[in-house]
Amino acid sequence: MEPDPVDKILLQWQHERPDLDVWPMGIVGRITRLAKHLEQAIQETFSDFGLTVGEFDVLATLRRSGQPYQLSPTELFNTLMVSSGTMTHRIDRLEHANLVQRLPDPSDRRGTLIMLTDKGFDVIELAVTAHVANEHRILSALDASDREMLIHGLRKLLSAFEP
Repeated sequence: MEPDPVDKILLQWQHERPDLDVWPMGIVGRITRLAKHLEQAIQETFSDFGLTVGEFDVLATLRRSGQPYQLSPTELFNTLMVSSGTMTHRIDRLEHANLVQRLPDPSDRRGTLIMLTDKGFDVIELAVTAHVANEHRILSALDASDREMLIHGLRKLLSAFEP
């Protein structure tokens, strides 16, 4: 396999600081660079539907929650690991686009539920189909063995942060 830009960085550090064992930079550097490429490729697909990554996440979370496709704002921001302010902003934008609606929570007089509208359901159905096809395209450089190895390693690493 051809060297990549991260290999050049590692060689430079090995030359300048031979006392450091810089192998972690190779992994973290590649993950960081890949994250930027992935975010751009994913956002391009969501833009076709007038969505940001965050807005897609809200719609997808509601859709995968099953009928009646509604959750409380707290359930949404806990699932998506964002602040309540960020969630409110996303919900406001989605509500303005008529993709979600706020409903009174029948089990809590002070509570609100966020529910997919029919338009929101239609948009997320199309967007998630395009998203999955895009992810297949993005990961097409990996064969089945590579995918399994990567899934295992990433799951193990992620569990160190999210037990």
